Amino acid sequence: MKRFTLAIALNILFISGCSRQNAVEDNSDNTLPRIAIAGLAIESSTFSPAQSTEEAFLARTGEEIFDMYPFLSPDSANRNRANWFPTLRGHAIPGGIVTREAYESLVTKTLDLLKENLPYDGLFFDIHGAMSVVGMDDPEGDFIIRVREVIGDQTVISTSMDLHGSVSWRLAENTDLITCYRLAPHEDAMESKKRTVDNLLERLESGKGKPAYKAWIPVPILLPGEKTSTRVEPGKSLYAKVDPVTKEDGVLDAGIWIGYAWADEPRNQAYVMATGDDKEKVGKAAEYLARSFWDVRHQFDFIAPVASLEESLDMAIASDKKPFMISDMGDNPTAGGAGDVTWTLHEVLARPEFKQENGPSLIYASIPGPEFVEKAVAAGVGNPVEGLAGAAVDDRFAPPVLLSGIVTAIEQGDRNAETEVVVKIGSISVIVTKKRKPYHREADFTRLGLAPRKADIVMVKIGYLVPELYDMRADWVMALTPGGVDQDLERLGHARINRPMFPLDRDMADPDLSARFVPLSHE
Repeated sequence: MKRFTLAIALNILFISGCSRQNAVEDNSDNTLPRIAIAGLAIESSTFSPAQSTEEAFLARTGEEIFDMYPFLSPDSANRNRANWFPTLRGHAIPGGIVTREAYESLVTKTLDLLKENLPYDGLFFDIHGAMSVVGMDDPEGDFIIRVREVIGDQTVISTSMDLHGSVSWRLAENTDLITCYRLAPHEDAMESKKRTVDNLLERLESGKGKPAYKAWIPVPILLPGEKTSTRVEPGKSLYAKVDPVTKEDGVLDAGIWIGYAWADEPRNQAYVMATGDDKEKVGKAAEYLARSFWDVRHQFDFIAPVASLEESLDMAIASDKKPFMISDMGDNPTAGGAGDVTWTLHEVLARPEFKQENGPSLIYASIPGPEFVEKAVAAGVGNPVEGLAGAAVDDRFAPPVLLSGIVTAIEQGDRNAETEVVVKIGSISVIVTKKRKPYHREADFTRLGLAPRKADIVMVKIGYLVPELYDMRADWVMALTPGGVDQDLERLGHARINRPMFPLDRDMADPDLSARFVPLSHE
């Protein structure tokens, strides 16, 4: 009987080994760890009427995913440390809440691709953490649970996140390694993703596997990124405390998540997490960072001067510093705004200073208007055009804007905008796009024949300036304009977040910031 049982066991092992060999027959070294790659990334404002469909996501699959990660290029050291199985990694410009159909389609495609090369030793789970989906409160938590149902509890998941994401309990429970950016603006994004992969490879190669402890602390603070940049205090010093705690023996990694202010869901707030193999040190690291965050909560303020739009324009027109940049913050598409609110542009066009061609030069970037773009393309460069643009999605603050001027540029082929045109109205150059597009780089302007460095005023739908625009500015003000990512959080009217929450409840009592140890993903 014992011989029969042993024979059956050996048979099962043989079949299992064959299955595993077949699954990796295209890989060069079957002794290396098997690591999959997957993830979805978007910031979704629930205060915008916009919705994000599957078309909004650039969904890379297979080998093209490697193009996103320089540290996984064919000649990189990390590429040769594992057998990699890239499935689907989708990324979208921040926008409105994701439709349920889009979410289910993208998740189902990911799960189907994961099933093709089971089993895996590890998964590089590359998400943002601020996705909202119609009818769901915690999409990333749902996503990772469904991934676990496919890959099993033993696979080590290493999760990379934006610091403007939120870490729900079930996301923390089902991941094993987790990290987030430490700079805002996110100049360390690729460095952080590499850290996510480095940690995963080290734990697999060493045989240590999952860290023994994960400390999780929700911090009842909800602030916009424009008040929490790491360029200035207190964010600069706060985030400078993260790396030193990770150098403690027994602590693997740690992170501070600012959270996402423009979604009204129970998970939306700040978080701290630390992981490692020494329970006491992991807990103390998390508590130290959480307390440090809470202690400086009153010091956070806007990274740049803020003013009403009227005051901002007055300042810019009077300034001798060129270019004077104005952030049209309320409808910032890089934070989740619809991008087509016309309120600001209506106000700008009404200013008498810009009525004549020899007035202060102002570049406005940008407003979506597909029908206007068609008219401009039909008219051609150098010819007059008139039509309506904007407010097709978010018309709560102003109706579509009438643009009447001369077409000065037409460019096609941009991945986001598809077609861009420039219409000159008095001294204003308005960029109109077929689809919404954030303008981050000097090249975004120069390819349209515009010279932002020589302009008197450059107005962009953005909050804090990304590095290239920040370096270009001679002066800068952030205008308090309306939209789906309004900086006046009280005006937005959160109803579903946990309360009390700073700064909505400014005089709240000190919260419990003790470490809560999360069960390991297989427990």
